Amino acid sequence: MNENAPGYEGMTREECREKLVEDLKKQDLLIGIEEMTHNVGHSERSDAVVEPTLSKQWFVKMRPLADRVLENQKNKDTKVNFVPERYEKTMNHWMEITYDWCISRQLWWGHRIPAWYKGDEVYVGMEAPKEEGWVQDEDVLDTWFSSALWPFSTLGWPEETDLFKRYYPNNVLVTGYDIIPFWVNRMTFQGLEFTGKRPFKDCLIHGLIRDKEGRKMSKSLGNGVDPMDVIDKYGADSLRFFLTTNSAPGTDLRYDEEKVKSTWNFINKLWNASRYVLMNLEDMKTAGYDYQNLSKADKWILTLKNNLIKDVIKNMDSYDFHNVGNMLYKFIWEDFCDNYIELSKANMNDTTKAVLLDVLTTILKLLHPFMPYVTEEIYLMLPFKDSESIVISTYPKYDSETVFDKEAEEISKVIVDLREIRNLKATNNIKKDDKVMFSTNSDLEYIYKSQLKITDELIVKEPLEDYQSINYKSSLIDITYFFKNEVNKEELEADIKKLKDSIERRKKLLSNENYVNKAPKNIVDLDREKLKEEEAKLKLLEEQL
Repeated sequence: MNENAPGYEGMTREECREKLVEDLKKQDLLIGIEEMTHNVGHSERSDAVVEPTLSKQWFVKMRPLADRVLENQKNKDTKVNFVPERYEKTMNHWMEITYDWCISRQLWWGHRIPAWYKGDEVYVGMEAPKEEGWVQDEDVLDTWFSSALWPFSTLGWPEETDLFKRYYPNNVLVTGYDIIPFWVNRMTFQGLEFTGKRPFKDCLIHGLIRDKEGRKMSKSLGNGVDPMDVIDKYGADSLRFFLTTNSAPGTDLRYDEEKVKSTWNFINKLWNASRYVLMNLEDMKTAGYDYQNLSKADKWILTLKNNLIKDVIKNMDSYDFHNVGNMLYKFIWEDFCDNYIELSKANMNDTTKAVLLDVLTTILKLLHPFMPYVTEEIYLMLPFKDSESIVISTYPKYDSETVFDKEAEEISKVIVDLREIRNLKATNNIKKDDKVMFSTNSDLEYIYKSQLKITDELIVKEPLEDYQSINYKSSLIDITYFFKNEVNKEELEADIKKLKDSIERRKKLLSNENYVNKAPKNIVDLDREKLKEEEAKLKLLEEQL
């Protein structure tokens, strides 16, 4: 208490209240005492009771500044473009209802309020008064006031520096939706006020990271995750790829360690594939390949590579990083590792080696923004590269000369055939030494033989009597396996029941819109693919029964 409250100086508020009640009773001024329930603010850090007190503060008159922002947002050439677009409504609504902004804070740190006092005189300016006797205001500016100056103050403003001319307005700001009113809006009206221009062209909004149950991470819940612990266990690239590719702009991300672990497995897949490529490039003399010697498999992967480049650039430009992550994951894991590398083993010549190098280099460059460490490590091992570091290398470009749609379509059919035939063999328990009869109207017989491990000794020209047989036929191949396999009816029925239960669970999962819309696209696509495989396998088992 101060000198305006004689008799109560130096008391705590609790002591003061008790003394005040006693004094009122003594003077017969107390009408009555009754209990009441009301909200009492508490400090989130100290849990101390917070009570309001009147004091002089500095304010910014907001209405003219807000109106200027609203007017500027009507012009598509000068406005701040939000991604997703719906968050522009958050800015506009705040500007429409805004009130004067208190910018003074009673803290020990921050920019001092540029105001000085001498008696009843007040001076505000960039420099302190030269006369003696002036005392500067002890308050500091609101942190968001200081932060709002960031887009231009870091570039030398108010001077017209080369950096300011080159980089202002900025290209893009990346921030969370929870601080649009605090930071984005204030950068916008200060930018317009001090420079006459928007502070940045685009504002990319990301969501919050929540726990696996969707709760906000907090100390009280004890559900926070230390990123350094995750990095120690799975590596920085695993965490970075998960965070940047597992949610769409503006949507919250649920932290799931299993998904980080899945990314770690993905990195191992890339690392092992790179070792295979490097092992086959040891005697390579030049980086280029002979267009005349490209196999259909080479043309297939080059076509897919070019389509990938086009799609990645398109989605990067629109900030759809989650789409980019799904595209890269599918191409690297399925197309490159599972299919092309296996196909290359049957046709390993200098041209195929060059294609392997070309595709791997492209993969590393496209993946680098999401996995900077492992991609740089592998890139530096390549025998032929266009720079001393992947960071300063040229970004991949779409090349129409290496797009071969006809051959790509044919190889895609071959890959479908191989997957279906392998499922057929697994379902019917066909052994590696069972006889086979097949014919193909394609020049890709060597692929079928190498991938299905069909040797000349296993091939028969006529059907075998007293053998069970199973046939698969497509536009490219007609193949029949002959085998002796005693069918255990009870086991078969048990397998059918197990498969039906799995199909039912998967159908229920895929009918859940919340799962389909929020789960990573590659995971949802994988569930759809597995559902098709299970349904096909069920049909075969039921036929066998």
